[in-house]
Amino acid sequence: MFSPSAHPEKEVPFCLPPLPLSEQEPAKFEVPPGACDTHAHVVADDPIAYPMVSSRTYTPHPATESSYLAMLDTNGMSRGVLVQISVYGTDNRYMLEVLRRHPDRLRGIGVVDPSVTDKELEAMHEAGVRGLRINVLFGGGIGFDAMETLAHRIKDLGWHMQFLMDARQLPELLPRMRKLPVPGVIDHMGHMPVSEGLQSPGFQAMVHMVQDHGWWVKLSGAYRISDQFDHYSDVIPWAQALIAAAPDRMVWGSDWLHVHINPMVNTGKLRNQLAEWAPDEDMRHRILVTNPQTLYGFPTF
Repeated sequence: MFSPSAHPEKEVPFCLPPLPLSEQEPAKFEVPPGACDTHAHVVADDPIAYPMVSSRTYTPHPATESSYLAMLDTNGMSRGVLVQISVYGTDNRYMLEVLRRHPDRLRGIGVVDPSVTDKELEAMHEAGVRGLRINVLFGGGIGFDAMETLAHRIKDLGWHMQFLMDARQLPELLPRMRKLPVPGVIDHMGHMPVSEGLQSPGFQAMVHMVQDHGWWVKLSGAYRISDQFDHYSDVIPWAQALIAAAPDRMVWGSDWLHVHINPMVNTGKLRNQLAEWAPDEDMRHRILVTNPQTLYGFPTF
C-alpha cells in the first residue's frame, strides 16, 4: 500500500489527490468519438517496486492504470496519451507496462537519458511511445542540454520533442530550437502567466514556432497559467489566439492527476473549457480527434 512512510524524504511535499470521478462536471458539449486526452500521468500504488527519485519536486498520490482508464471513460475520451511523470525520472517502466496493455487506445511520451540505447528506444516505440520530454520545471526531468542529442536520436523513429518549460524562455532558445530535426510540442500553452499578454515575447515565440516550424501546443493546464480559480476566463483569449494561429497544431489535454497544485481542480470542468476556447464543433473535432491522430500516429477513428 502507498503511504508516506514509504518516502522518507520529509521535505518533499505531498500532492492533493484528484477529485473522485463521481464529482466530475458532466460534458457540456458532445465529445466526438475518437477524442483524445493528450496529457495525463500514471503512478503505481507500489512505491517499492516503482521507487520515486529523491530529486523530485513533489510526491503524488497513486494514479493507477485502472483509475486512469476510468478517468478517460468518464470524460468521454476514446484515446489517451500518457506522459512520463517526473517523479520516476528516467524509469519509464510503469508507463510502458500500461501502454503495452492498450496498444490501440494509448500512446506515450518518455523521459530518457542521452545515453539510452537504440534498442531501448525501439522497444519504447513498439510499446507506443511517440516522443521524449524535456522538463526544466520539476525535479527528475531531463533538461535543455540534452535536447539536440535526443532529437537526433529519435528523428528516424518519427518522434517529437515535448517541452515542459516557461515560454518566457523561448526567445533565447529559438536559435537552437529552429535547428532541431524533429517537431516540438509545448506543454500547457507555454506554462507562463497569461497576464504577460498576447504581445509578450514568449507568446509570440510560441506562435512563431507553430506557424513557421510545424510545432504543436497542448491546450492544457489552464489552472497553471491563470490568475483565476476555477473558471479561468483570463485564459480564453490566450487559448483562442493559439487556435487561430495554427488550428492544425493544437491538441487538448487534461493534465490529470493535476500534480503540485492547491486547490484541486475538476477535470470535467477543464474539458468543458474547450467549448469556450473552440465554440465551433468542427474545430473541436480537429483538436480532439484529427490532430492527435496525426501527432501520435493513431489509426483513423
